[in-house]
Amino acid sequence: MNKRPTAFDMPQETDVAWCPGCGNFMLQQSVKSALHELGVERKNLVMVSGIGQAAKAPQYMNVNMFNGLHGRSLPAALGIRLSNRNLVVVVESGDGDMYGEGGNHFLHAIRRNANITVIVHNNMVYGLTKGQASPTSQRGMKTPVQVNGVKLEPFNPMAVALALNAPFIARAYAGDIEETKKIIMQAISFRGFSLVDVFQPCVVFNKVNTYQWFKENISYLQDNHDTSDRTAAFRLATEMDTLTLGVLYRNDDRECYEDLIGVGSTPLYQRNPPDEKAFQSMIDAYQ
Repeated sequence: MNKRPTAFDMPQETDVAWCPGCGNFMLQQSVKSALHELGVERKNLVMVSGIGQAAKAPQYMNVNMFNGLHGRSLPAALGIRLSNRNLVVVVESGDGDMYGEGGNHFLHAIRRNANITVIVHNNMVYGLTKGQASPTSQRGMKTPVQVNGVKLEPFNPMAVALALNAPFIARAYAGDIEETKKIIMQAISFRGFSLVDVFQPCVVFNKVNTYQWFKENISYLQDNHDTSDRTAAFRLATEMDTLTLGVLYRNDDRECYEDLIGVGSTPLYQRNPPDEKAFQSMIDAYQ
C-alpha cells in the first residue's frame, strides 16, 4: 500500500521514539489510512492510550487524544464516549498495557459493550521497560527478567473476548498494512465494542516472534468463514499451530451500553452549560 498523506499526519520532523524497523510504524500507517478512507473528521475523533511504546501512537498523529495511566485507557475512553456520543473513540494500547495492567478493565469493557474501537499492538513483550515478558509472551521465551524462560501459558485475548461475548473480534498482522487497514475500517464502522489484536514485531527485545516467524506462523481466514458462528471462532482462537487473521466473530445484535443506560445524543457540555462568568474567571486565572 502506497503511503498517502492524510489529515492525521504529523510533520515529518516529529521526534518519534520507536526503533527503526518497529512494527508500530506500519500499524500506524494502517490506522491513519483507515480513518482517512472512512472520512472520519479530526474534530469528531478522540484517540485514547495508556502507557507504553504502543500507547505513544496517538502522540505521533494529528488528532485529539487522551493519554492516561498504565492500563487505564478503557475507563477514560468509556467516559469520553458517554460524554459525547457523536465522537469516534479509538483506543491504542500494547499487550502489557491492555491485557496485563489493564486486564480487569478489558473484561468489564467487553461486558458493558460501549461503542469504542480497541486496537492492541501485540508484540508479546514489554518494549518500553526493556524486554520483560508480557501476558502474551510464549512459554520458553527468555528475557532479561525471565532468564530461564517464561513458565506461564500466554494470555489468549481472542478466546477471553469470545467467552465474554465481545461483539466484534478480529486479529491482524502489522506487516500486512493493507489487510490491517481493512480490518480496522470494519472495527471502527461497527456499532459496539470492537477488538482488533494486531501482531506487531518488536525488533529489539523480542527475538522469537520476528517478521520471519510471523510469516511462517500466520494464515488468513477462508472466504467461507461464518463470522456469526461463535463456536467456529473459538476454535480458531484456540488453534496454536497457526494464528488465523481476519474478523473471527461479529454479533450485530448486542445492545450498546449508551443505550442501556439511556445516554442521549446531546453532548454533556451542551446539556450542562457552564456558568459563563465562572468559566471566564478560570480562563483569566490561567492566563
